[in-house]
Amino acid sequence: MKKYIWPALLLGLTFCQEKGAPITPVEPTPAPRQIAWQELEYYGFLHFNMNTFSDREWGFGDERPEQFNPTALDARQWARVASEAGMKGLIITAKHHDGFVLWPSAYTEHSVKNSPWKDGKGDLIKDLSEACKEYGLKFGIYYSPWDRNHPDYGKPEYITYMRNQLTELLTNYGEIFEVWFDGANGGDGYYGGANETRKVDKLTYYKWPEVYELVRELQPNAVMFSDGGPDVRWVGNEHGEAFETNWANLMRDSVYAGMPDYPQKYAPGQENGTHWVPAETNVSIRPGWYYHTYEDHRVRSLANLVDIYYNSIGRNTSLLINFPIDTRGLIHENDEEAILKLGEKIKEDFAVNLVSQAAVSASVERGSDYVSENVQDEDYETYWSVPDGQKSGSIEIDFGKPTVFNRLLIQEYVVLGQRIKAFSLEKEVNGNWEKVTEATTVGHKRILRFPDTEAQKIRVNFLNSKDVPVIAEVGVYHAPKLLLPPTTKRSTSGEVTLTAPDTNLELYYTLDGSNPTKDSQSYTGPIPVTKATTLLASSYDPATGKISDPVRLDLDLPKGTWKAIGDEDAKAIDENTYTYFTSKNGMLTIDLGEPIEIQGFSYMPMQARYPSGIITNFEFQISADGNSWKTVASGEFSNIVNSPIEQLVRFDPANAKFIRLKATKTADGNGATFGEVGVLTN
Repeated sequence: MKKYIWPALLLGLTFCQEKGAPITPVEPTPAPRQIAWQELEYYGFLHFNMNTFSDREWGFGDERPEQFNPTALDARQWARVASEAGMKGLIITAKHHDGFVLWPSAYTEHSVKNSPWKDGKGDLIKDLSEACKEYGLKFGIYYSPWDRNHPDYGKPEYITYMRNQLTELLTNYGEIFEVWFDGANGGDGYYGGANETRKVDKLTYYKWPEVYELVRELQPNAVMFSDGGPDVRWVGNEHGEAFETNWANLMRDSVYAGMPDYPQKYAPGQENGTHWVPAETNVSIRPGWYYHTYEDHRVRSLANLVDIYYNSIGRNTSLLINFPIDTRGLIHENDEEAILKLGEKIKEDFAVNLVSQAAVSASVERGSDYVSENVQDEDYETYWSVPDGQKSGSIEIDFGKPTVFNRLLIQEYVVLGQRIKAFSLEKEVNGNWEKVTEATTVGHKRILRFPDTEAQKIRVNFLNSKDVPVIAEVGVYHAPKLLLPPTTKRSTSGEVTLTAPDTNLELYYTLDGSNPTKDSQSYTGPIPVTKATTLLASSYDPATGKISDPVRLDLDLPKGTWKAIGDEDAKAIDENTYTYFTSKNGMLTIDLGEPIEIQGFSYMPMQARYPSGIITNFEFQISADGNSWKTVASGEFSNIVNSPIEQLVRFDPANAKFIRLKATKTADGNGATFGEVGVLTN
């Protein structure tokens, strides 16, 4: 019998070689719940809680339950909008930092059960869970570990309270796809009337390993989000932008929720990370996370939302877009209009995959199970790869005729780990290959945008990989051009300059708050604005008859005659948000040049990827002579570190010739920085 063993073995080896040997995973690799989560890609955040009615971003904890009183709350409307926008799930703020909860918890009176809504018999978590099921959406919860209301916060007793509430949320409302833990922990609060600052050790206080174990027990298919996971990590900002080099791998044991240097060190992931913890990009459709009437006209433009999509999902993250639910209990019509436009635009951009009908070949193939045609079959479970020992390779695509394209989409089969470190796209020109674009990591999905390019043949080169490349899909698309609004710039004298985003476009503007049309004022030169004015401007394409969404500027007094006093320089009043002033004494004093009736002020923090000295607590003072000062406003800029947008503070009208913004606290303890400071006169 022995004479038959070797031929059989050789036959088996030959068969294996023809099919291609199985691919060894590159650790770390994702758990099944992480794979299921990443396939969702796009889902919605719902910020709706006590802050909606107190008109704050972070409630202090001293609010009363009876303040929560929506007049037309409809969770089905939320689910319908999300579904129509192409989202796959919704996550709601079950408890924010102020401690008020949206379900009738048995463990607190600071709850909807003591509110006028539904006569105290409502359960918003139940309503939304049912609405999500109706519309085929996944359902998730946000829970703030910080509680500015609870008297035991900072003590061991609070941890028991927190686990009890999590148990309620994770056992009474069906399947949960994501549990979202905020990293803002410990600080000023009401704390049952104590009105004090309570610091906690963010690493040890919450006993996170035990919390994770509880979630795993009650919702084994749910992923958990925090700065460092354990399943999904924060992208490191709230602008809607992931790092261009973005690894799903993370040194997870070095990270904890709320750690101060997380955005700089850990947000991009690490090539040699020990655990699979992919990033989630969270961003609000408005400047704030909660609803404020004055932001009804500050909803993100379609152009901005499209950028967010490509800079998040297109850079190996999932995208979580927030809707600030209004005081009626509805997604505002402006927000609905914006998100539905995004959904239509993304469908338009990816309507036709030019690779699907092209001829595809590879520089080398691992075997019949791993052929190049697998990248065009729209089946994520099939993929192309190369023989062991090789860390590069190319896919060539022949469209059969000259074809125009401007998008490249690539997906790795990340079930076997993330591998690609560098790749490029080339086109054939007269028998030579010319580079079109290049990038670094791929991961679950990478999408590159570039100007319209024409070619019959293109080549995707995988230049460097941790091990053999494993490519599940390659897509090439020709996305229709989006008509962008003009860019704007204001001088210190008040003149506004508009610049067209492309050639052969006409610009139109209004100064009365209405949307521009072709019949509006035509832009021919700088527009003088010397008082509080709302300017809207659009681009018009005479070739197509289309007009862009408008860019909106809420302008106030020009700063040309203002002077910074003392050691301060003029960078905080130069109408350039990318310059800044660092104060030696924590304050900025400005001479307005003449007495003016003001009703508030604006503060733009330092704009940089790694800012310093952001003011979190402030006093604003006014003076008639520069000697005697009166404080007219004080407080905190909530969430300004994670969302460093312009802050608007209003107060009763007062006359002032001098103004002073004083930092009583900065986020990092460094000297206060001022990007731009202005006044509000109406």
